[in-house]
Amino acid sequence: MIGRQQEQHILQQAYQSKQPELIAVIGRRRVGKTYLIRQFFKDKLDFEMIGLKDGTKEQQLRNFAYSLKDSQGNAQLNIPKDWLEAFYFLKEYVQVLGDDSRKKVIFIDELPWIATAKSDFLTGFSYFWNSYASKANVLVVICGSATAWMIKKIIHNKGGLHNRVTRKILLKPFTLSETKAYFQARHIHFSHYQLLQLYMTMGGIPHYLDQVEKGKSAIQNIEQICFHHHGLLRTEFDNLYSSLFLHPERYEAVVRILAATWKGISRLEIVKKTKLKDGGGLTSLLKELEQSGFITSYTPFHKKKKDTLYRLTDNYSLFYLKFIQPLANNQSSSWQTLSQTQAWKSWSGYAFENICLQHIHKIKEALGIAGIHTNQFSFLAKATEYHKGLQIDLLIDRSDNAINFCEIKFYNHEWTLKKATIDRLNEKKRLFQQLSETQKQVFITLITTYGVKENQYSSENIDAIIQLNDFFT
Repeated sequence: MIGRQQEQHILQQAYQSKQPELIAVIGRRRVGKTYLIRQFFKDKLDFEMIGLKDGTKEQQLRNFAYSLKDSQGNAQLNIPKDWLEAFYFLKEYVQVLGDDSRKKVIFIDELPWIATAKSDFLTGFSYFWNSYASKANVLVVICGSATAWMIKKIIHNKGGLHNRVTRKILLKPFTLSETKAYFQARHIHFSHYQLLQLYMTMGGIPHYLDQVEKGKSAIQNIEQICFHHHGLLRTEFDNLYSSLFLHPERYEAVVRILAATWKGISRLEIVKKTKLKDGGGLTSLLKELEQSGFITSYTPFHKKKKDTLYRLTDNYSLFYLKFIQPLANNQSSSWQTLSQTQAWKSWSGYAFENICLQHIHKIKEALGIAGIHTNQFSFLAKATEYHKGLQIDLLIDRSDNAINFCEIKFYNHEWTLKKATIDRLNEKKRLFQQLSETQKQVFITLITTYGVKENQYSSENIDAIIQLNDFFT
């Protein structure tokens, strides 16, 4: 298994524990939750059930009965009349397994698809856990792609499951280095620049990466997967949001607005552009999008919570809305041609910024400040009659009385610094110090793909240089 060391450690601890365990595994669609559980436990699973998308209560109960019969072998098929009876059947089955020295493992996947509003599933599950599993040598894994639902209904449950989850796993997409290891395990070898191109398109989602074929360049693979009529990512966008949210059109509306603006925008701007009502419903919607890994909220440097900005950080959604969605259903396109346009060059700069934000831990390692507490900010000041406008996409504010002012640039070659560039960077630094009134040391830090060509300007004016290779260490 590639990566997932921390997650496997949690599962191992739970399996070896002398106590009953209820583990909630959350993470966005296609990130590899089911694969993790099946690969780790393999033949140790005593019962497994996967919820049915859009299944009725009766269909879900029949699905449960089939899953239980498969686990029991040649047992008679008994279809329960409700979830209370279903979990009574499961309790009887686990008790019959005997051998209290061995932990019994139960896996219920896509829980939000089963536990719909009128299903009473959580009533039956609460009965099973509280009356039996919480006192037995049992490990229950519950899993769901609807991250916000899992957090609200399971982890923060206020009813019979309150404080019952013993461990939780938030499964995140692969990092760039994990993506490289994933391809190497499949004997596919890309340069770091080619890996970056793929990552900007589909992120570190294992199921998407699984579509990549050996012997084809990044551009060839992107064209095949994203632009051909049968390509998985040609139509994944609609499936992605509809599988996670009850009214996907509202969530998509916010994502589309964020995709159209290559900087963070405020809640008021979101309300104005989407026509959604500004209230608790919007608060929940934004929170759910963030918990599911699609957007990121952040407060600019020296600003208050009311100044929070929102940014689309899901790599695939960003790529889809810019390049795939504009195509008609019967239209295909050449990514070889599109990837040479100015539109792609501009977009790739924003996409690379997102990836830098996703790999802030690698940037800190490269700067030698991994052990120092930091906060990450942007900085935005509108022009006035007294000073120019200023936007800085990444500030690393350090507890050792220093700040890294980061300039992020995406190039397909070394960046050659010229006097005009240095003058601009020094002016931005001076203006930031003036407007923020910070007394901290400010270091000019360049983050780019192939680094910076050494010359008098780089050696005299730049404090630190981070390049793409640093993200793969």
